[in-house]
Parts: sequence; C-alpha cells; structure tokens
Amino acid sequence: MTKSHDLVTIDDLVEKLKTYINKEEEISGIITAYQFANEKHKEQFRKSGEPYIIHPINVAIILTTIYADSATIKAALLHDVLEDTDCTQEEMEEKFGREVTQLVLGATKISKIHFSTENDYLIDYYKKIIVGISEDVRVIIIKLADRLHNMRTLWALPKEKQKRKAKESLEIFASIANHLGIHKIKSELEDLSLRYLKPEVFYDIAEKLNKTKLERDKTVYEMMQEVTNLLTEHSIVHEIKGRSKSIYSIYNKLNKGKKFSDIYDLLALRIIVNTEQECYLALGIIHSKFRPLPKRFKDYIAMPKPNMYQSLHTTVFGLDGYLFEIQIRTHDMDEVAENGVACHWAYKENCDAKKSMQSTTEQKLQFFKVIMDLNNDKMSSEDFVHSVTDEVLNNNIYVFTPKGDVIELPKGATPIDFAYKVHTKVGETTVGAIVNNSIVPLNYELQNNDIVKINTNKNSTPSKEWLNIVKSTQARNKIRGYFTKNEKEVYIEKGKYLLEKELKRRKIPYQDFYKEENITKVNKSLKTNSVEEIYLGIGNSKLSAGSVINLIDQYKQVSAPKVIKIPPKVLDTDLIVDGIDKVKVNLANCCNPIFGDEIVGYITKGNGISVHRLHCHNVEMLEDRTINVSWNEKTIENKKYLTLLVIYTNTLENKIADLVQKTSMMNISIESIKTIGKEDGFIYEGSIYVRDVTHLNKLLLEYEKTPYISRVERLMR
Repeated sequence: MTKSHDLVTIDDLVEKLKTYINKEEEISGIITAYQFANEKHKEQFRKSGEPYIIHPINVAIILTTIYADSATIKAALLHDVLEDTDCTQEEMEEKFGREVTQLVLGATKISKIHFSTENDYLIDYYKKIIVGISEDVRVIIIKLADRLHNMRTLWALPKEKQKRKAKESLEIFASIANHLGIHKIKSELEDLSLRYLKPEVFYDIAEKLNKTKLERDKTVYEMMQEVTNLLTEHSIVHEIKGRSKSIYSIYNKLNKGKKFSDIYDLLALRIIVNTEQECYLALGIIHSKFRPLPKRFKDYIAMPKPNMYQSLHTTVFGLDGYLFEIQIRTHDMDEVAENGVACHWAYKENCDAKKSMQSTTEQKLQFFKVIMDLNNDKMSSEDFVHSVTDEVLNNNIYVFTPKGDVIELPKGATPIDFAYKVHTKVGETTVGAIVNNSIVPLNYELQNNDIVKINTNKNSTPSKEWLNIVKSTQARNKIRGYFTKNEKEVYIEKGKYLLEKELKRRKIPYQDFYKEENITKVNKSLKTNSVEEIYLGIGNSKLSAGSVINLIDQYKQVSAPKVIKIPPKVLDTDLIVDGIDKVKVNLANCCNPIFGDEIVGYITKGNGISVHRLHCHNVEMLEDRTINVSWNEKTIENKKYLTLLVIYTNTLENKIADLVQKTSMMNISIESIKTIGKEDGFIYEGSIYVRDVTHLNKLLLEYEKTPYISRVERLMR
C-alpha cells in the first residue's frame, strides 16, 4: 500500500527550489546529489512499498518550505547514503565536499540512536548526540524534516513502533522544532503524534472541527471583511487570513478542562503589514472598534521570544459576540514565525548560508548555547537528559535584568538561578534579590516578566543550602563545583599537616625529605604531578603519610613496625606467620585487609594474631607486639575477602539499584549496601567480597567513571 501524494520526483523538488534559489549551479549541484543518492538506493524500498529515493526527496521538499540552503538540501538527499549503502565518507567528501559530508555525518549519528532512557549506555549516547548536533543547526533541521516524513508514513509500521515513534516525535522533535521557531514542522509533528498516540481523541476533535467548519468559516470571513474595511479606511496596506487552530493545541486545551465550545481561539485572524509601526497602529485601530479581552494582550515585538518569534497577540469580542484571537506582524516576522530563525536569511541577504545561520544561532538562539553549557558542567548522564528535556526543551520562563536583557530560566527558578545565569561570580557573591522593586527571599519562585536585581557582596560565598533551592542544573553544578574546589584546598592542607606530622614522628628533617630527587621519585611512583597532588591523596585518605614516606628507600625501614624476627613457617592457610605454625589468625574487622594489601600481625592477649593493613591507624603507632605476616599465594585461589567502602555521590536521587548492578557486573559479591548519610548527595556504605587488591581497584576505576560518584574510600573503623 502506498500513498500517492508521497510519490514525488526530482522535478517537483526543482520546481520548489527555483522559487528561492536563483543560481543555476546550485540547482545543478542538488540534481547531482539526487542522481548519486538515486543510484546508491536503487535496489532499496521503504516499508510502505515505495522506492527508497522517495523518502529523501520528500525530506528535501519539506526543507524547501523553510527555504533551506543548497548544502542542507544536498545533505537531505544524501542523509541515508552513508548509513544504508556502500558509500564511504571519503567518497562523499570527494564528490560533494566537507560541508555537505559533515551534515550527513551528523544526521547519520542521530539516526543510530533510539531516544530512550532505559539504560545508562543509551542515556549517555543520547547526551553525546544532542551536544554533537548543536555544532551545526542544519543537522537538526534535516532530522526534523526526516522525522516529519517518517511520521507521515508511520502507518506502514507495527502499532507498537507507531506509538514509540509518536511519543519520541512529540516529546523530543516537536519541542526542538518549537525552540527553533519552525511552526510548520512543530504543528504537523504534534498532530501526527496525537493521531497515533490517542487516535480516538484525534478523530473526535477532527470530526467536531468538520461539523462546525461551515459556521466558523462564515463567521471568520465576515470578521475578516470588517477588519479589512477598518484598516483600509486608515490607509494601512495589509494582508489578512483566517488562522486554523491545530488539533493538538485544541487537545491541550480540552485536556485542561475546557469544553470544545469554550475554545475561543478556534476563531483566529492573522494580519500582516509592512512595518513595525503599522503593527501598533493596526492594533490600536482594531481595539477602537472591537473590545479587547483583559489580560490576553501580548507584545512579542518589543519582547521577542528566544527563538526570535515576534508578533502582537490580542483577543477581542468580534461579530455576534464571538471571541477572536488576532495576531499582527510584519512580513519578515511572519516568515520567522512560520519557517524558523535558521533558514531564510542567507538567501534573503545574499550572504553565506552557513555563516548567517551559525551567527544567528550564536547570537539569538539560546537553545544550543544552553546545551553546550550543560555539557561543560560535570553531571550524570541522567541529569543531563533531564536538564535537556525539562530545562531546555520545555516549560521555561523569561525574566529581565534591570537593563531589559531577557534571561531564560527553567520554570520554578529562583534569584540564585538568575544570578548564576548572569555570571558565576555574581552567583557566588549573591546576598539578596529585588524583584519588581520588592525585596524577596532567595528561594522566591520567579515568574514570567519579573525584573530581577541581584545584590552582591565581594566577601560573600555560596551556601550549601542553595543546592536545595536552585532549579537549574547549571547553577547547581556551579555551586557544587565551588565547594569541591574549596574541599580540595582543605584536603591539601590536611595532607600537608599529616605528612609533616609523620616526618616529625620519624625524626626526618623536612628539607631532607623534600629534596627534588625524592619528590620526583614519589610523583613517579604515585603517578602524580606535584607536591599538592601528594598532599591531596593523603588528605582525602587515598594514601597514608607513612606509605608515601616509605617510597624513599632510605626511610623505608624507619616506617615499618618493629617485629619479632623468627624463621618463617608456611601454614595451610591464607597467611604466613613468621616462626609460628599453629596459632589462631584473624583478619582485623577495623581495616579488613584483602589479598595484596601490605599487612602486619598484632599479637593479641588470648585471641591469637590479628592481621591488619600495614597503615591501619589501630597498629600504626604500636612498636611492640607486632609480628611479620604475609599472604600465602598457594592457598588463596578462588577465595574472596570482605572489604567496606564508603561511596559519596553528588545526587539526591537514590542510586542503590545502579550501584548493585555496577558492582555485580564486576563479579563482586555484595553483602550489603545501605544509605548512611546525605550531604550534597547520598552517602552509601557497601560491604563487598573481592578476590584481591587488583579486583578491588577495577571496581574503584569503574566507580570513578560514574558521573554521580564524587569519591570512594575504603573504610577503616
């Protein structure tokens, strides 16, 4: 089964291109791209039964409706060639150049993604793709057109796939189209998604619209005549047209409890004039005859949306008491509203398409800049996806600086979010806020159009309480970053103190230990780069002062505990105790040594030998009653040892399930994982069984790669 309206040809595409591309060589290059794609796809068919080339032609035709440049059209025709044929990147670059090839590569990357948050791998990949595509806005535009045509032919897929694709289209792609200001694509994606997600609702609304169509058309026509006569009397040249409300937007209103008969902006007009001044004149003239509905006027000309949408919106009591929503804008504003910010100026202004698009994106379109900012902040993949879908693509508010600059923030944002959005230093030194000339608390929830002034004090610093107040991930991560930096400085000071305390205890002169050759040797052994890094390791308990000093040969014997020297005897146990063949040996519960740890024995009173890690604080200061012990490599095969970990996170989401999964995948047995505290994030204690130090280090390395884990320590009691 095929749909005849999709059976378009290259001639249909060329006809549309000629309406805005005047250079013959550009048209010729596009035809060459078509011929190449047609040849590569010639044996392929879509699930709808059509020759495959019909799809890229349709994608290109969709892009002509928003006046995409020739490189974008070529890339649209070629967008599946790298993924689905034997064409190589080198071959494409040689034939069509680097610019077009990079666009195709970007589109290909997105095609490989299933937009899902079912597991960490997909979430992480999703993050990389969203950030990657933001490097060139045209990649997203190609994928929007690609998704729109796929939605038009969604009937060819099984029902389960229809619903999954429709949900992705509604939640991700329609939202992106909205932020880009591409109303045509956004509106059709929403309607098509609703058709497959809730077919009974979609067709019910469509039927009601059809039943009232004649009456609405008659009312709208009469109102158009009245407004036209009114504007003509005042010599305002204009175009006027009735504007249809999309099925999805009607569904949204019904979903909020409205009745179909109460949706007044089913009756809508759009008035297009020549100048910005005429927009305001037309508004005043219309209001002089038709009474406006209070609180329904919006001036997006003086205060454009971040996607550069501009228009005057008003709702008036029209003929016979019907309410009409009226939009008034210039021709340029109408083009942006319909086609989006990114595509039309290059041809209109006779300048380079890519530079025009990228410049506009850099200056005007906060969407991509926000995504790049989020990627630069350290956060978990889940946090990133949450930030992009909730903070960037959905419910944002727009507030003003005292100078009138617009700041975009997530709904529920506070003055602290605002301060960090202005500048990190402003955020860090915030002491108060004034909103609309009134002092407000720092946890005040900002509203659309608020004017916000931040009071700062150069001696002030952030409070950890702010982490519970801020809404934006960007602000939260900057606050965490501040405390992480400060904690690092504290650890360095602590590490220096502990190292010098140990040097003093061993009566080693500071100047002797700090000789250049000694520090070089320690750095090489520990794979550190400076004395500060050595201090940091000691301060955060990843190293002990004693073990660092022991790396210098001349001090090594000094640090070792005094031990009883007896010729060694081997036992059929995990441990070898010098000179003793029958004695009770226990692994100490305070430090839980595991195979591979440096260890020492402690002769207890009546309970045999207690084996500790060499630098366990319970034996480190003892110089008698210790005895040499070592691991018996012949008997430890397949044995596992208990060790305790404290895991610090930077998230207030419960991650126990994920920790269990990560740990189990390393073939590590888990005795327990429990929550023991909550600061900037949850703190967990884990009791696990590992084979040896190498096995444990592999787990710690895996933890280090996990964004929400800030640090891990082996517990010593």
